[in-house]
Amino acid sequence: MNIFKDLKETDPEIHELVIQETIRQRDKIRLIPSENYVSQAVLDASGSVLTNKYSEGYPKKRYYEGQQYIDAVEIKARKRAKRLFGAEFANVQPYSGSPANLAVYTAFCDPGDPILGMALDHGGHLTHGWGVSITGKYYNALRYHVRKDDHRIDFDMIASLAREHKPRIIWAGATAYPRIIDFEKFAEIAKEVGAVFAADIAHIAGLVAGGVHPSPVPHADVVTTTTHKTLRGPRGGMIMGLKKHRKAINGAVFPGLQGGPHNHTTAAVAVALKEADTDEFRAYAAQIVKNAKALAQGLLSKGYDLVSGGTDNHLILIDLTKKGVPGKPAAQALDRAGIVCNYNTVPFDPRKPFDPSGIRLGTPSMTTRGMKEPEMEKLGVWMDQVISNTEDEALQDRVAAEVREMLMDFPAPGIPVE
Repeated sequence: MNIFKDLKETDPEIHELVIQETIRQRDKIRLIPSENYVSQAVLDASGSVLTNKYSEGYPKKRYYEGQQYIDAVEIKARKRAKRLFGAEFANVQPYSGSPANLAVYTAFCDPGDPILGMALDHGGHLTHGWGVSITGKYYNALRYHVRKDDHRIDFDMIASLAREHKPRIIWAGATAYPRIIDFEKFAEIAKEVGAVFAADIAHIAGLVAGGVHPSPVPHADVVTTTTHKTLRGPRGGMIMGLKKHRKAINGAVFPGLQGGPHNHTTAAVAVALKEADTDEFRAYAAQIVKNAKALAQGLLSKGYDLVSGGTDNHLILIDLTKKGVPGKPAAQALDRAGIVCNYNTVPFDPRKPFDPSGIRLGTPSMTTRGMKEPEMEKLGVWMDQVISNTEDEALQDRVAAEVREMLMDFPAPGIPVE
């Protein structure tokens, strides 16, 4: 693979690792729901000379000179974010989703304030108050669950905790929740107890932008997101929301948590937002959901136990307990077979997080490569074969070869075919 010639000359060791990762992304089905392929245009912006410029502050209010073009880039990114999501303001400077969430805490909370978020082992995110995160150590973190009978968000539990503890912030959003999130219900509870309602849409931002998942923007005080995952941009973050919170959020991002923004990332975010504001992207978002439903149905037909019984979005969570295979060896066997997912806890999981009962799948990357329902059918067959025979390396090699052959018909953006 004859690419990155300058890198090869300067640092052949890193060059070789980049090449091997490129080949891995080309030759394997990537099912981790937080991953995707960006366009060549996004890659171009990410690797541009904008990385050379330092830009503390905000457009027209910088601490360094020479910002004429940087200001224009950031203003364009903010306008595109507001247009795409219908938000009153947008801050595109957070380095990623976790710093964006920390900015929300910084803007609205004091140390020790009560906060309410979804428990990590029920599908939530570390930064929504989990104990090993600074958000669970610095604030008084309360956690809501999904219901045991149907694995849907337990709004009765949320309302009860909110009324008792009066949290400063209530978080909606998840990393392993396969169903539509009812942002309006969250807003009602937050309003009743005087809480700030923060929606973290890192996983579903592309689905929201594409019109296949309800938007939190009409209901939430602030909305945070990564800019990768389903939105198909670079590794970055954004905060959007009501104009009345703009000053508090902007001050929390800079100078509260960060120095200068990563201008090359801001430019790549702007490109991704432009790509997302198209009919082509809206069709893509719809196909993500169609593919997830098709894959879920195929797995259900083979006797797999899906958390909540299926999916409404890009994500599938499988409880492998009935199959007699823990999530970790299943994920490792699938990786050897050219199918990359992650092992994951399931709600009420009796196993430890590093050796859980489940695996987590997502369809954004496959859909970016152009795969549709027929490919989901093939994928379900392969997965069943591998999970049912996790020690069979010959089978894994055969499946990996079949996967590579199929992927030749579905080139990935930004990755050479040769």
